[in-house]
Amino acid sequence: MIEFHDDPTAGAALQTVAEPTGRVMTGERARQIDVSHLPRDVVDLIDALGPGENLILTRDGDPVATISSAGRAPEPPRTDYDDVTVVATAMKLSASARMSLSAELGSDYLVLDLHSAPATADVLLVPPVSPQLIGGLRAQFPKARVVLAEVEDAELGVSYHGPVRRLLDAGAETYLTSANVPHLARQLDHAVTQRQQLAGGAAAPLEISPADS
Repeated sequence: MIEFHDDPTAGAALQTVAEPTGRVMTGERARQIDVSHLPRDVVDLIDALGPGENLILTRDGDPVATISSAGRAPEPPRTDYDDVTVVATAMKLSASARMSLSAELGSDYLVLDLHSAPATADVLLVPPVSPQLIGGLRAQFPKARVVLAEVEDAELGVSYHGPVRRLLDAGAETYLTSANVPHLARQLDHAVTQRQQLAGGAAAPLEISPADS
């Protein structure tokens, strides 16, 4: 907070910058003044405001006006995605979690929130949801490969548990999705053989098997 007691000129100028806090917040009215008319130290404080930050003006300790940072003009949305694989996330991820996923995938990928992604997205990352919701998402992103994911990352605040993760945590070693019995036989043989090769006959946890035919 800043108080002005000794310079009535500065106080009058600042009252022209912004309405009392309540009126500015409700959007009833807004006044303008060029910052060149303000004292240099006040301009420095305004310039130092970050996005979403406010400068509260007080008189005798009571708030009389608020100066809010307008922030930088947003960059225009990207329209050319030909050089990257666009991943649209249908799970709620913080900005830091999305940045981490993007960094791990590398520069060939662009990870966007569901509401920011183009309809031409290549991959749709979805947590365990209903078939009806998946159908709606497929209609929204007709070209995207729908990938179901269960993920737990306490550090980034991500928690999407599902039935498969619970079964694996309970002791299951692999999960097979088979189109028919012959397909199941091939998958089961591959799972058993892979386990023996990786562990030399000893027990070792396996990943979820893809449903390739």
